[in-house]
Amino acid sequence: MPADSTTKSAYETFLSAACERLGYSKTITSLLTLAAMEIKVEIPIIRDNGELAIYSGYRVQHQSARGPCKGGLRYHPQVDLDEVRGLASLMTMKTALVNIPLGGGKGGISCDPKTFSPRELEVLTRKFVKRIHREIGPNSDIMAPDMGTNAQVMGWIHSEYSAIYGHSPAAVTGKPLSLGGSVGRETATGDGIGIVVREYARHHNLTLDGMTAVIQGFGNVGINAARALERLGVRVIAISDSRSAVYRPEGLDLETLVQRKRERGSLAEVSGHKEIEAAALLETECDLLIPAALENAITEKNAGRVFARAVIEAANGPLTCEADSILRERGIDVVPDILANAGGVIVSYFEWVQNLQREVWPAERVNSELDRIIGDAARGVFLHSREKGLDLRSAAFDIAVARVKEALDATGF
Repeated sequence: MPADSTTKSAYETFLSAACERLGYSKTITSLLTLAAMEIKVEIPIIRDNGELAIYSGYRVQHQSARGPCKGGLRYHPQVDLDEVRGLASLMTMKTALVNIPLGGGKGGISCDPKTFSPRELEVLTRKFVKRIHREIGPNSDIMAPDMGTNAQVMGWIHSEYSAIYGHSPAAVTGKPLSLGGSVGRETATGDGIGIVVREYARHHNLTLDGMTAVIQGFGNVGINAARALERLGVRVIAISDSRSAVYRPEGLDLETLVQRKRERGSLAEVSGHKEIEAAALLETECDLLIPAALENAITEKNAGRVFARAVIEAANGPLTCEADSILRERGIDVVPDILANAGGVIVSYFEWVQNLQREVWPAERVNSELDRIIGDAARGVFLHSREKGLDLRSAAFDIAVARVKEALDATGF
């Protein structure tokens, strides 16, 4: 991808603009640009065919002034240090925006997990922990699931870390319930998107019942976002996975699609659903466009063909800076990722708290606290946007950057 389209460069653009609006010095901008620690390790494993393979693993701790670093671990062929830097930076802003006492981190291994056996994935994960265990833990850096990883991978991390330091459930979140995971974690990001959309509608005096939505991505986030929107009365009319996309103007039969995906690995050939090109999905006319897959899905090349009232960034960094400007000029709202998809890190925070306190929260408490925290954050962004005449991303960055700077000042720097 072009250097000017990376998540890191986009973050730096939005950060610099926020610091300038807030009247902060270049020193603050520099501090919030640089990561506190960057780790790269090489991980050799013996594949099931007997051959040696070596994979690069990364962990970036961006800022810990507001608390231990927090962020996902992804397994994907495109993972590199620059991508992880950018995503770690966004995590710092995300935790600050929703006002939970954590900093930002991110990690990944450059691999294709779809080509690995369960044994190979477990060996890869455990070796990664062995190489970075001194730099992670409940009081320094807490990992969580991300693209290509899941609760099972977090369970292996928990097991390997605990083998070194003793039982340490708070060292990683997104674990299976049997290992101290939290109820609501699997659906948290999608549920949070629903809450943010609800608050967006309230802010604009819109009726959600009958609105239409298009979702790019059929993973955990996309599916649960679709379910959350349907509960609000929104009609999800198109959705895609990495290989196929389907459209149904009267609304998708979501649960049939989930079943077909589980059985065949594809959304194709589902009765009553029209197959469309993946590129056409982002250009489908709708009220809410929700990119919930990879970074840079919407660029200057296709932003002019987006026809939606609002884009809700369910993925991290799904818009390039150029696309963001084009949509803003066209009057299309963009609800930024650091707000829209913060439900996942909020419930990860709940899991960390439960593990530290040796408590188990019921679903009602998790859901209520998630609604309160992300709802408050959304209302704060929408109000700041209106009062200052800012787009939503600028408003969100202003709030987040100010909170991080306040913490830096309090440390005596």
